[in-house]
Amino acid sequence: MTETLQCLKKHGQRLDLEIAKEMRMPLVTVRQHLTALAASREAIVCKTIQFDNGRQFEAWQCRISGFVPPSAPGRKPKSK
Repeated sequence: MTETLQCLKKHGQRLDLEIAKEMRMPLVTVRQHLTALAASREAIVCKTIQFDNGRQFEAWQCRISGFVPPSAPGRKPKSK
């Protein structure tokens, strides 16, 4: 479970499929780790549906609790 948490700390927000591929672990094991991390509130997990060449697949998107992704580049709206 700590390896999964370290991977999230290193790379930020990731899909469970990407974590499993990088760590060379079965997807079921990674999802068990993510479930435990979400239960202890160390990570946030959201289920998502994505499409790859018209083929639908379900994945879990996860990140460390308290992590706010950086704002997108580009112009920002003016304050009034």
